[in-house]
Amino acid sequence: MTKPLDAITLSVIQAALAQVCDEMDLTFSRAAFSPVIAEANDRSDGIYSAEDGSLIAQGIGGLPVFVGVMQYSTRTIIEMIADGRCQPPEEGDIYIVNDPYLGGTHLMDVRFAMPVWRGGKIFCWLSNTGHWPDIGGSVPGGFSASATAVEQEGLRLPPVKLFKRGKLDPEIHAIIASNIRIADQRIGDIKAQAAALMVGAERLAGILDRYGDETITEAIAELRRRAADQMRARIAEIPDGTWRSTAFVDSDGVVNEPLTIALAIEKSGDTLTFDFSGSSAPCTGPMNSVLATTLSSVYLAIRHIFPDVPISAGAFEPLIVKRPEGTFLDARYPRPVSGCAAEVSQRIAEAVFSAMVQAVPDKVTAAPAGSSGNFALGGFDPARGRGFVLYQLSGGGYGGNARHDGLTNGCSTIGISKSPPIEVMEQAYPILYRHYALREGSGGAGEHRGGFGLSYEIELLRGEARASFVMDHGRFGPQGALGGEDGAVNTVTVWRDGVPHVPAHLSKEQDIPMKPGDRVSVGTPGGGGYGDPARRDPALIRRDVAMGYYTAEQAAERFGPR
Repeated sequence: MTKPLDAITLSVIQAALAQVCDEMDLTFSRAAFSPVIAEANDRSDGIYSAEDGSLIAQGIGGLPVFVGVMQYSTRTIIEMIADGRCQPPEEGDIYIVNDPYLGGTHLMDVRFAMPVWRGGKIFCWLSNTGHWPDIGGSVPGGFSASATAVEQEGLRLPPVKLFKRGKLDPEIHAIIASNIRIADQRIGDIKAQAAALMVGAERLAGILDRYGDETITEAIAELRRRAADQMRARIAEIPDGTWRSTAFVDSDGVVNEPLTIALAIEKSGDTLTFDFSGSSAPCTGPMNSVLATTLSSVYLAIRHIFPDVPISAGAFEPLIVKRPEGTFLDARYPRPVSGCAAEVSQRIAEAVFSAMVQAVPDKVTAAPAGSSGNFALGGFDPARGRGFVLYQLSGGGYGGNARHDGLTNGCSTIGISKSPPIEVMEQAYPILYRHYALREGSGGAGEHRGGFGLSYEIELLRGEARASFVMDHGRFGPQGALGGEDGAVNTVTVWRDGVPHVPAHLSKEQDIPMKPGDRVSVGTPGGGGYGDPARRDPALIRRDVAMGYYTAEQAAERFGPR
């Protein structure tokens, strides 16, 4: 009979596993070629169970939506190996997969998975996801706003071995390179993604050698059990009841009508049940969400509410999500899905926040900006004699909460990725940022106002290019809570020959031709306000006006005369 793990050893092992993921994240970003990974950190790494792919650990710098999704893609690989649909692994093998319907998000989020071997058996899997700037398809960058089938969005890869016994398979790589833009630059990201897994395997081997495989296995099981217990304890503190909310997607990019996310959350005992059955039917355009992304969106929203619960598969056990069959939140092939991870996922989280703020108002914020601001610009740079694909993501305002105002220009709800520095973008692409500033006045009024979004304008300096957008919150601003007002909507204006063009779908359009001197102006959403604006401290209103966040007229209109 083995000696039970003491609390100190368990804590050290927990921190060590998270550190493995942190080092993978750091390696990935430092070695990557693309600014979206190297600068914006649009990537994530995790450790997953050899039995069912369930999440064991993630780092503090990983995007939650990726980490949650990867347990489903890892599980799919394990199942496909077991039933012969996928080649069995050998030491040094790394699988690549981006198929949304096999536990994924959209095609640009490319996942690698590598088994970790101990004594001739798989001990666990390491997996990571990186956002590739292009994956082929009808438009540069992959964000096809008017796609009606997934094939129009890019190259779809089932799980295949990209690395075999530690060596890159030239044939698989050639297939990938032949189907994407700027293919010669992707090899840097591929090698960085693989290097991150190799570093993780080396660090994990050191922990296993130090403590022993049996001890680590026992610790993993205990950490999962404790995470489940902690989440159940947090849920048990909530009064029993059912709370309902509604969130809206502006349109699907093809049919210019809103999509509805209708949510009912039932709390009973120590579980939460999420029912999206009243949501809109599958849509024509690319704003469908695959099941793995829908589930991960619920998990990350609850993670925002109870951030002290350690992240592992155990934390998800008390969260029961009814499969939303027949809705756009359970996309099946061949529905297009390019907007699911970056946009629909955040509307799902917003619906969770809007329902849960009724139950635990002291723990939930008003809605954050809720858009990744996906802007892709692809073309040819004559000065460098080569093509380019720029991908810009943007922050926005966070919602106010019971204690303070919302964060200004925060990262997206689904992760910690940030806007790449403008100096890096101007060096890498033939563009100039005409301005880059806070979007004053965009925060929703409330006792605690929402944070402010971002305002920027990009000018094409040379060559020709095509612009595409898949954003959201252009029709409806982020929801206020408990009497707070909504944040400002997302805005997009394309200036061609000095003439402004606003997309018919407000923040979704593709293939807009641009030439030197043409500009793109974007205003990202502000966060929703929390509580009655009339209750706001007059001193805080005066401070906001003095700082230029609101004009005196805006302040009087939104908060009332003081």
